[in-house]
Amino acid sequence: PDPGALMEKLGYAGVDSRKQVVAYDAQGGMVAARLWWLLRWLGHLPVAVLDGGWNQWISEGRAQTAEVPQPQPTRFSGKANPNWVGADFVRARLYDPSLVLVDARAPDRFRGQNETLDPVGGRIPGARNRYFRDNLDTDGRFKSPEALEKEFGTVLGPAGAENVVSYCGSGVSACHNLLAMEVAGLRGARLYPGSWSEWCADPSRPVESGEPRAARR
Repeated sequence: PDPGALMEKLGYAGVDSRKQVVAYDAQGGMVAARLWWLLRWLGHLPVAVLDGGWNQWISEGRAQTAEVPQPQPTRFSGKANPNWVGADFVRARLYDPSLVLVDARAPDRFRGQNETLDPVGGRIPGARNRYFRDNLDTDGRFKSPEALEKEFGTVLGPAGAENVVSYCGSGVSACHNLLAMEVAGLRGARLYPGSWSEWCADPSRPVESGEPRAARR
């Protein structure tokens, strides 16, 4: 989004540099992780995601209310930082072995199957798959840092987090992978916000589908 417009909305919601923000949702943290990333993009570091989200909250019998809060508007001051990349960056380094593209979509969409959201099925060539829901355990909470570090290590190989670009369909669930990497102590990865929806909209950009080459027999 436009950083100025987002800062205006955040200020209207009562968020300023002194406020600790806790984001939550009922979708396994997917939407909350997007807000977490957006705030950090604007330089707001006191932001967290409620582990387990709304479902965990109500399962523990915690307080609920239907009252709509009326925050006191304030001024949010931030500055967008370069923790993201665009399509031109990805295309220019598409076959650079030091760049690791990680696709957060479900395995079938990664393979180009059952595509119901975008006009073209497939993935960015060379991408590796880490379905964002694999970051959660059976009760919907994030796996331990040790487990996440091990699992991401399998996906990334020897690459450092600073060489990772995370994407998905529209730049939302990719943030879940970035948050999981942070939990695992793997910091410095970047987001491709336009993700598959932007990539596949240009027919001149290459597309890959089926099983990844390394997995083919």
